[in-house]
Amino acid sequence: MYKKYGDRVAFYVVYLREAHTEDGRQSKANTQEGLVFLQPKDYEDRVELAQEMCSKLELSMPCLIDGMDNRVGQAYAAMPDRLYLIGFDGTVAFKGEKGPSGFKPAQLEKFLDLYLLLLDAAGDEIRPVN
Repeated sequence: MYKKYGDRVAFYVVYLREAHTEDGRQSKANTQEGLVFLQPKDYEDRVELAQEMCSKLELSMPCLIDGMDNRVGQAYAAMPDRLYLIGFDGTVAFKGEKGPSGFKPAQLEKFLDLYLLLLDAAGDEIRPVN
């Protein structure tokens, strides 16, 4: 989606509190893939881990990092993962179900197709919020 719509929509990964750590609830899959680490104790450690994880996952879109208060993750009920589309008017236009079972990019893509079609049809009547 990022490659398909990235010229029209700003995409971001928001890195939240790590769900699977050695000092928490480690997953077998992470252990097998060598993704073993401790929960960051301060923001600098979180930034470092986020950069490492985004690199290992070969993410091509920008990655934002939630603060140590986990305000973004809590506000969007985003643990462990979730898809959102914030509309040009600043409101939530699409809210996917909680992952991992509710993490369905195809649903967001269908919605995004319709959303952009409606924006195109509206022309100058709908403008992005600055």
